[in-house]
Amino acid sequence: MSAIGVLGGTFDPVHNGHLRVALEMRNVLSLSEVRLIPVGRPAHRAQPIASGELRLSMLRRAVEGIRGLKVDDRELERSGDSFTVDTLASLREEVGDTPICLIIGMDQFHSLDQWHEWRKIIALSHICVARRPGSAVPTDGPVARLLSERQVSDPGRVHEAASGYIFLGAVPVLDISSTRIRALIAHRQDPDFLLPGRVLEFIQTERIYD
Repeated sequence: MSAIGVLGGTFDPVHNGHLRVALEMRNVLSLSEVRLIPVGRPAHRAQPIASGELRLSMLRRAVEGIRGLKVDDRELERSGDSFTVDTLASLREEVGDTPICLIIGMDQFHSLDQWHEWRKIIALSHICVARRPGSAVPTDGPVARLLSERQVSDPGRVHEAASGYIFLGAVPVLDISSTRIRALIAHRQDPDFLLPGRVLEFIQTERIYD
């Protein structure tokens, strides 16, 4: 069974940090593909500035021609608040017993126990954490206990089961934020090399963040 990856986010806009994490984890875990899933309606954070249609268009431009990266619009097609557990359940119905690797950052992993129905996530997928070298891991609380029970050090293990493992991948994480990109664009400053050129061209043509 060849595992697939899932990387969610607002992607408002998508930038090179997102794409680099997707590629690094694809390589480390030998994933057949990584699906980038733009959030529909986030339940616990501010709503995206760009519409779902625009964010989807930016993502499609970003991954064009990049092997193994795909865009999945299932959250935008679903009504109501977007919860990771629902997205994974929907994907699980589609792919059957194919292993799924939910890719998140270490900050997200620390707060995993605050996610909606968080304990179901490990039953639906592996949790694969993009860990910046030197970043701290949880040492107490429910997330730390889950890590002690489910952590594997061999990335090949994620191909052996459909779900249930936690893998911490030490990968370079680019210090880029969508917030900074939006601010640069709004102030007529140059965000070159922070996001793909064709995405920037689309933003400028559509005047998304002016």
